[in-house]
Amino acid sequence: MKKKILIVFAVLIFILVVSCAGIIIFYNTSLKAPTTAKEEAGEVVTIIVNQGETSKHVIDTLYNSGLIRNKYVGYAYLKLNNDFILQAGVYDIEKGLDLPEILEYIGNGKVVDNSISVTFIEGRRLTSYVKTISENFNVSEDDVMAKLNDKEYLKTLTEKYWFLTDEILNDKLYYALEGYLYPNTYRFNKDASIEDVIEKLLDATGTILTNYKTQIESSEYTVHEILTMASIVELEGAGSDDRQGVSGVFYNRLNNGWSLGSDVTTYYGARVNMSDRDLYQKEIDEVNDYNTRPAAMAGKLPIGPICSPGSDSIEATLNPKHHDYFYFVADKNKVTYFSKTYEEHNNTINKLKSEGLWFTY
Repeated sequence: MKKKILIVFAVLIFILVVSCAGIIIFYNTSLKAPTTAKEEAGEVVTIIVNQGETSKHVIDTLYNSGLIRNKYVGYAYLKLNNDFILQAGVYDIEKGLDLPEILEYIGNGKVVDNSISVTFIEGRRLTSYVKTISENFNVSEDDVMAKLNDKEYLKTLTEKYWFLTDEILNDKLYYALEGYLYPNTYRFNKDASIEDVIEKLLDATGTILTNYKTQIESSEYTVHEILTMASIVELEGAGSDDRQGVSGVFYNRLNNGWSLGSDVTTYYGARVNMSDRDLYQKEIDEVNDYNTRPAAMAGKLPIGPICSPGSDSIEATLNPKHHDYFYFVADKNKVTYFSKTYEEHNNTINKLKSEGLWFTY
């Protein structure tokens, strides 16, 4: 009997040892670069680590970018090595690095350190980005715009980036890549080409959108439509403390067959900057593919984005608040007030004016 017990015990010990060895082998293997990443060694992926971002989010980003094999092993590795401090910044990471090497790279704050720093501001139109590129690199605005209008070049981008589809090739769009160039501060070589700049911004957009890829794919809206809504939320919600609430208002209007009635789309449709002047009545009433004021646009989004939205507006668009409000207004302190009817909305505006809280330009 004792002999049987010893045999059973020995078998259990053997199974335990083999299992532990298997787990250790799996763990160590999972820390290595993915096979595809090794095959593509030398290629660079741009990773953005935002201030205050959790280590879990960083691991998710690395996994979604194809830089690591297993995100759960990544979580475990950071738990076991909690001395890592992941520093915010923009990183160019070569494929083929193991997870510990990547995390050490980010932990040491080895941000992209080329020769010049260029900032692309969120909420700005593509024409503003064209000017920024021209001012910082040895190219003219006409050259930049020509590249952005080059259909053959745009087609190569649709093959390279999963979030760019044939929707950007629509001739009715003012600018094909409006809304797709991610706003942030980047570092470039002084001699970077127009393509280098455009694609670095697109890489960053890919990093942001990949975190939401599953949600986007299950949405009733295309990526193009999501970025279009996000661009409206970016401008309409810039003075608000509740972009998700603002997003909810626009979805309510859309789903109930209303015109979105967004001033920012009207200005864009008229090709006028809001800071330049007020619109003429004929511009407000003009029916075009961007202006969401006319009845002809009831229940419709504009044909494309009207600016480059930041991550907050993309997040708000994908995760709007569910409520039954159709109007909103923000005071000069960015406090947002929501209303169900136009009458309630006007009463709120009058109250804010009487209390000295009305925002004026």
